[in-house]
Amino acid sequence: MKTLNIGFLGAGGIARAHAFALNSIQFYYQETPTLKLVSVCSQREESRTKFAKDFGFEKAETFDQFIKNESLDAVLILGPNKVHAEHLKAVHEMPNVTKIYLEKPVCSSLQEEQELSELISSSKKIQIGFQFLQMSAMIKALKFWSETDFGKPIHFSFRYLHADYLKLSYRDKRRTRLTPAPDGGAMADLGSHAISLMLAFLGKELTITSAVQGGNFEDVDKGSDLFSEISLIDKSSGAVGHLNASRVSSGTGDLLAFEIYAEKGAIRFHSHQQDYFEYYLEDEGNWVKVYAGSDFSPHTSFPSGHVPSGWLRSMIHGHYLFLLEPEGASFVPDLSHGLEVQRLVRETAAHLLEFRNRFQ
Repeated sequence: MKTLNIGFLGAGGIARAHAFALNSIQFYYQETPTLKLVSVCSQREESRTKFAKDFGFEKAETFDQFIKNESLDAVLILGPNKVHAEHLKAVHEMPNVTKIYLEKPVCSSLQEEQELSELISSSKKIQIGFQFLQMSAMIKALKFWSETDFGKPIHFSFRYLHADYLKLSYRDKRRTRLTPAPDGGAMADLGSHAISLMLAFLGKELTITSAVQGGNFEDVDKGSDLFSEISLIDKSSGAVGHLNASRVSSGTGDLLAFEIYAEKGAIRFHSHQQDYFEYYLEDEGNWVKVYAGSDFSPHTSFPSGHVPSGWLRSMIHGHYLFLLEPEGASFVPDLSHGLEVQRLVRETAAHLLEFRNRFQ
């Protein structure tokens, strides 16, 4: 297999996780390309130089140098939200780059959505960083949902909750994430993952009917939602439900969960038991708990399927799908999926503004 020359646009915390995932692929999957970490770029010279040294990149480059680097085959866009669209357009113009991995969100405005929609039919592979789709339990739950007769969905609930932003010290370290929606805020940062899962299970005919937000700190712009909830209707089935995202839900840790109730049964998942999903079928009359563990077959049998998976394992699998595009792959979030998530994030921001104007 050919050697792939990799470049990183971004050298922050999430870039460290991606460097770990790329360096780990060879241990899990037998057929993997040779990966060469060629270049890392970030705004601050100190951060990109240190990142290159710490994680084995050949060079640290400025943005202008990076986009002129003709040796790169694959680029991971990992910088601040507000520059994702700009970076994607620039990297897409790099003639030798054939694979682009873009961290969510794909962009921050309607104009950028419209500009990026022109790249949906691109011959280059563009994969969006919704790694929770690649959790072993989520892969199996999606497959089971699509292959089992649950009947039409009736109602649903999705949520992604954190608590860390209750602490002033934590907020102070992450001011760039406290910008007004849709660039910042809980729905853009956390809720986008839940929206991605909701779209994977229910499809693209989802419309927001209303939104609310809560949580108020003097040091946080009111336009940057700390907690927000949207109500939705699936126009294809008539199902209704809600999705909420929070940075200020005490005691939750890192909680991602959903429930879908349909005419003939139900399915649910909770990240505090991330190696399982559960389903109920009216004909059977009882809840069934399905263990997934580290079972990523048919792609790999290492480690054994009974071993707990962990958060980073899904990112490793996502990178495997990004680099090799194997047959029988699970749901792979492309640019079209990312833009659909962003549409709902953007529409949430408009509904939240209406809510604030009326009630705050």
